[in-house]
Amino acid sequence: MSKPFSALGISAPILKTLSELNIVEPTEIQQKTIPLLLAENHDLVGLAKTGTGKTAAFGLPLLQLINTELPIVQAIILVPTRELGQQIFRNLEDFGKHIPNISIASTCGGIPIKPQIERLTQPTHIVVATPGRLIDLIQRKAIDLKQTQYLVLDEADEMVSILKESLDEIVAELPKKHRTLLFSATLPGTIKQLIQNYLNKNVVQVSADMETVGNQGIDHEYIIVDPIEKLDVLMHFLNSKEGQRGIIFCKTKAAVNKLAKNLAINRFSSGALHGSLSQGIRDRIMEQFREGHINILVATDLAARGIDVKEIAYVVNYHLPDTYENYVHRSGRTARAGAKGLSLTVLQEEEVIEIPEFEKELGIKFTKFQKPSVVSLEENNTLLWAKQIFKTKPNQEISADLKTKVKTVFHHLTKDELIEKLLANYVLQNKIDVVEKPVKKFKK
Repeated sequence: MSKPFSALGISAPILKTLSELNIVEPTEIQQKTIPLLLAENHDLVGLAKTGTGKTAAFGLPLLQLINTELPIVQAIILVPTRELGQQIFRNLEDFGKHIPNISIASTCGGIPIKPQIERLTQPTHIVVATPGRLIDLIQRKAIDLKQTQYLVLDEADEMVSILKESLDEIVAELPKKHRTLLFSATLPGTIKQLIQNYLNKNVVQVSADMETVGNQGIDHEYIIVDPIEKLDVLMHFLNSKEGQRGIIFCKTKAAVNKLAKNLAINRFSSGALHGSLSQGIRDRIMEQFREGHINILVATDLAARGIDVKEIAYVVNYHLPDTYENYVHRSGRTARAGAKGLSLTVLQEEEVIEIPEFEKELGIKFTKFQKPSVVSLEENNTLLWAKQIFKTKPNQEISADLKTKVKTVFHHLTKDELIEKLLANYVLQNKIDVVEKPVKKFKK
């Protein structure tokens, strides 16, 4: 039986907030981490899958350890992307609601730096930052870390390459006696090297049950498709999930844009998210997704970091991820906070041999998702065509005279007769397309 937050040493003001947020039972990583951070002085490595409450695992004790009477930066939290930074900033603001005078700032890249510099002229206790922006602030002498006691590296496995280049410069600004808290969903060799280079020899490592935690509640499935039918199969799946929220992952920005365009054409409520979009557009799309104004997000791996949205019913790997770590992060977007979810991977025949390796490495089991029949795919495409017509806005530029002439052509038909003729015409056109397209290719 798990301990309540009060038994972990959490203070009354934070307990009050947790009660208001209806956060009752600590997760395994929180149970193991919080008492150590509050009672010990060691560096710490926390290993837990995405969606298991790592932010609260370090955030709650940090808020409690801050001395609000000292107007100095006492903790730095480094994150790989601005989206994750914003999420952590919001969480800390929520958790610290009843702590008098606590001051938290977000200084991440992708937005103008001047307002952040201005913000840091005010007393600040905790700063959430991306590494590049923090170094920029250090170089401009806009932030003083000489008395900073805590350095948190969150989602460390997602920013190894960034940290290799920037960590020396950041650590040089910190006092020699500071605590480093590293949190990660996986522990590849590069992270082990990072721990060896930057954390104390007496570092304490804690982990949730890595074999199951973060995977509980997720159904891992795969579907085998031919390249020519891949989009049709995806559309069929998305239609079966109408009204539910999901994320589709692609390998490249170009693939994200192409797929998002196809979804828009077929009138799916969707948006694209990748690093080449302006920060303003990314923020707007994320807000629309978070508020439920769009149901489907098409994203690259890094752009989706920090998406902590409840009730994401499914994740689709439209392209197989390059690494096991990326699969963990992708699938971890669903089944959050004890909910159920589906992680569906779309494969071509030659990629199926990869599945046993993913199962072995991640300790999960995939099942085969039944591919819809040709007839079912054709019926789904017909429904999508009908929805396109239904959702098409009237063209006000068409002359009233032409509209009248067209109405005259159809005026003797009933609604049912018109639908019958439209369907027959659609089927005829698609049969013609199937016959004619190969001929045109042959002529070329």
